[in-house]
Amino acid sequence: MTRQRPEDQSRRYPWEGDEYKPRTRPYPTGAPPPPPPPADERPTAPTMPKKLTVTRVALWRTRQLSAQAVAAFRKAAHADGAKQSGLSSLTYAVMMNYAADAAMAVALANTLFFSAATGESKGKVALYLLITVAPFALVAPVIGPALDRIQHGRRVALAASCVLRVVLSVVMAVNFDNWGLYPAALGSMVLSKSFTVLKAAITPRVLPPDITLSKTNARMTVFGLAAGGVFGLVAAGFANIFGSPGALWFTAALCLGNAVLCLRIPSWVELTEGEVPTSLRARPQKPKRQSLGRTVVVALWGNGSIRMLTGFLMLFAAFVVRAQTEGEPFLQLLLLGVIAGAAGVGSFLGNAVGARLHFGAPDQVVIGCLGAALATTVLAAILPGLLTAAAVGLIGATASSLAKVSLDAVIQDDLPEESRASAFGRSETILQLGWVFGGALGVLLPTEYWIGFTVLSGLLACGLAQTILSRRGSTLIPGLGGDRPLRATPVTP
Repeated sequence: MTRQRPEDQSRRYPWEGDEYKPRTRPYPTGAPPPPPPPADERPTAPTMPKKLTVTRVALWRTRQLSAQAVAAFRKAAHADGAKQSGLSSLTYAVMMNYAADAAMAVALANTLFFSAATGESKGKVALYLLITVAPFALVAPVIGPALDRIQHGRRVALAASCVLRVVLSVVMAVNFDNWGLYPAALGSMVLSKSFTVLKAAITPRVLPPDITLSKTNARMTVFGLAAGGVFGLVAAGFANIFGSPGALWFTAALCLGNAVLCLRIPSWVELTEGEVPTSLRARPQKPKRQSLGRTVVVALWGNGSIRMLTGFLMLFAAFVVRAQTEGEPFLQLLLLGVIAGAAGVGSFLGNAVGARLHFGAPDQVVIGCLGAALATTVLAAILPGLLTAAAVGLIGATASSLAKVSLDAVIQDDLPEESRASAFGRSETILQLGWVFGGALGVLLPTEYWIGFTVLSGLLACGLAQTILSRRGSTLIPGLGGDRPLRATPVTP
């Protein structure tokens, strides 16, 4: 999805020479550009064994296919100048964060959902979610302003979040059978969300000149989902052999590796001279703050509402399936796998479509995605069951991905370059809060499909109304609606 202004198309980055150096990218003058990538990055093909046997041929073929897969992955990760700009380094870190999240989810799934009776299990997850929501609700308003003040050390902040997750994963592994598990899980989830917010603020500074922010974020999401799926299966193997603590030790190893990857992100992401912080208010209380334009606010309302749906479905579906299939763990895993699989397919589909198609009005796409999500939840409330829940997962994940790509396009088009990093950090914080609110709702509501989806439909309808009103210049909440220009007016730092 592309909405690029004409002046953006001619920009050059420092690694391409000294023709143009944007004020907000103060790279050292005269710094030597990084060496060009090799002409052929494919690994050396394995040689055919001299003595042919079935085992040797099978091993040779496996090595050959592995080499081809590695070559294809590196080519995709380094495409469009991603290696020179540093985007590939950030992509590797994002993939490892997805992998760590998937491994931790595998490790905790048995404890949270399947180890106790329905009431006890729900009480455990309610407590777990409570201690997760409360601190993050307090931390989230601080993350955006903190990013605005960090002039150096963003790579170190990313790496530090990963190192702390290593410690917390070890704590969870040695306290798996007592309540020490829950505070450690809380901390790990908050750090994961903080990583996502920091990543969003760093992304504009490693953007290659030939692709847009929306395509970049969609690409990183696809890579991250793939990594989460692969390493999630590996974690499941560890859990099967060594138990859930084994999967947590594997999670610790992934987080440690991610800390190293974070420090390998190029140093120019640290330089933030000339950046102008953004404000969600129409009239910022602090001077020299960039107020978001109306189209950005519209996209934020729509995306926040859809994220509420995805957070709700993740926990609500687990509780409903657990309540309706008591004493049948295999059937529980199968039904949850259907819903999770539909959501995974939707996420891949939405990011793939969003990265390839070009929409002229992303704010209208956001409204359309929210409308489609609302229609499926209404259908699920009228015709409750596994199939409609899976449909909500598929449509909701697709809508969430397309809406996020649209939000990225709107931020790139409507905000000046010096405010984009701050805008991405604040927008990601809002989306995370929307997900957490939806998850809390999924825990608190009764385990009946029609009740849960009826309540969710009402909230989505309110979100859709606010999104449409904001686009028309009105609002249900004063100060957080459409009472601002269509595009942000640049502020001089």
